[in-house]
Amino acid sequence: MDSATLDQAVDVGREALFVAVKLSLPLLLAGLVVGAVISMLQAATQMQEQTLNQVPKMFAIAAAAFLTFPWILAVLSEYATTLILGMGTWFK
Repeated sequence: MDSATLDQAVDVGREALFVAVKLSLPLLLAGLVVGAVISMLQAATQMQEQTLNQVPKMFAIAAAAFLTFPWILAVLSEYATTLILGMGTWFK
């Protein structure tokens, strides 16, 4: 394996990780914000029930996924198109 092929493989892997982080960020932020708010409310009321924290986070993540689904599909389509079109130039 020559240096150019190895560099291309590293670039593809780096781009894949970047896309994965970019796509997961809105969902993770929704869970983080809702979890922090619920935790503050639980601390203020001194009610320590685990289901009160988990259920709203699941709904918030589902809502964030529903709202960002068109953007997620656009990013994945762009990445897949770039990846597939780039395959023809890698192995010459």
